[in-house]
Amino acid sequence: MTSTLKRIIDCFSDCGGCNKRNGNARQDMLNMNLDTNWAPMPPQGVRLHIQDRYVVMDNGIVQVTLSKPGGIVTGIRYNGIDNLLEVRNKETNRGYWDLHWSEIGGKGIFDVIQGTSFSVTVENEEQVELSFTRTWDPSLEGKYIPLNIDKRFIMLRGSSGFYSYAIYEHFKEWPGFELGETRFTFKLRKDKFQYMAIADNRQRYMPFPDDRSTGRCQPLAYPEAVLLVNPMDQRLTGEVDDKYQYSCDNKDLRVHGWICFDPPVGFWQITPSDEFRSGGPLKQNLTSHVGPTTLAMFLSAHYAGKYMVPRFEAGEPWKKVFGPVFIYLNSAASGDDQLLLWEDAKIKMMIEVQSWPYSFPASDDFPKSEQRGNVNGRILVQDRYVNNDLIIANGAYVGLAPPGNAGSWQMESKNYQFWTKANENGFFSIRNIRPGDYNLYAWVPGFIGDYRHEVVITISSGCNIEMGDVIYEPPRDGPTLWEIGIPDRSAAEFYIPDPDPKYINRLFVDHPDSML
Repeated sequence: MTSTLKRIIDCFSDCGGCNKRNGNARQDMLNMNLDTNWAPMPPQGVRLHIQDRYVVMDNGIVQVTLSKPGGIVTGIRYNGIDNLLEVRNKETNRGYWDLHWSEIGGKGIFDVIQGTSFSVTVENEEQVELSFTRTWDPSLEGKYIPLNIDKRFIMLRGSSGFYSYAIYEHFKEWPGFELGETRFTFKLRKDKFQYMAIADNRQRYMPFPDDRSTGRCQPLAYPEAVLLVNPMDQRLTGEVDDKYQYSCDNKDLRVHGWICFDPPVGFWQITPSDEFRSGGPLKQNLTSHVGPTTLAMFLSAHYAGKYMVPRFEAGEPWKKVFGPVFIYLNSAASGDDQLLLWEDAKIKMMIEVQSWPYSFPASDDFPKSEQRGNVNGRILVQDRYVNNDLIIANGAYVGLAPPGNAGSWQMESKNYQFWTKANENGFFSIRNIRPGDYNLYAWVPGFIGDYRHEVVITISSGCNIEMGDVIYEPPRDGPTLWEIGIPDRSAAEFYIPDPDPKYINRLFVDHPDSML
């Protein structure tokens, strides 16, 4: 077992929900036929069916239908369900990439990204990769964001799901713009998916979307928050529904989704890497919420405002690959504990994380493992008010991000970041870094401030850089006289009282996170 996989397993094992499963139950989960990764390779290869208005990828386990040339996911057939997506929605409101942008100083525009050209990039029995592109030209100024966008969809033989990624490119001759948000969105069937899971201790039956309509709810301080007064499930009466309550730090946001109980089917969005997400490991992002909706968030201004909105000037070239992310589907036999679908999804997430960077994307803009570099070292703290000797920075977060000031990674939205956590001896290894120039940044739980290594680090294909010991000296004006809380960038040690009983989400009443 690699150290990365062990850290992921340890992280989940610390959650209350994991510990509720006894050993036999967890072994039973492993033995369930939830994913063809645990079963013999099915005989059918990946098949591609190209029609006038649609294109269908089918590997005998899952069948995905996309509009042509738009590249909108209109249907997902799996385990006897003709379509997991909400069939009462318009086809453009089921599974789609979208963005929110503006001309510099202009009004925001929401755009469901529709391709104008379709091509097959890879087609064989082992893999199909499809490309849906939209090309910008000056005649589109003010109507569409000045980007060339290439949406890719991949299906592999024997895989219970499919992958997607997108390449955004801005040429220097094009006008400037601001990009407030971009994401991959799914709207699932409300008659099927009513149980949402984000973490071991953050999962529940959710309200129906109709519960947010006039007569069933009372609007609260902002549009996203409502008080349920006459929900379809009367047990939810008096609860607040608010999608922002289900947000999560990037570092903890690897898998989330929904469970259908009849038949037992799970729909999961797996993000195997943070490298393409804005704001670094502490940036909070939306997950899943009433709809039932599942999001893969790549860039957003949530919880930070305009400081997280990247601005691209005329004359500034830019290209970025968002993803790939994995849409994973699993199922259980009738009579099995359907909540084991969540346990299986976590194991699948671990496998995807270990497989990063993927070897199968066809685009040259996605570098494979051998085209990337590694950085290794040890981080120590020098604080003579605590100890005359150097202090091992146990549990420090260490990362590479574009050159900037100490802490600038928190507002970085244009490029890539690569983070890891130092072990109990302060050693760290940042692997699979895209070629480019970076600063090394860090913060250490228990010490205030941000570390930045002064020398710019240049990553080249196949490099392995040994940093040796890096020393962080926290800012001080003298000895500590008194301290409230621990400088660990969380409020975990503070008591969080329950809210006004008239405005509660019962999931968070007496929640373990408020008892730490």
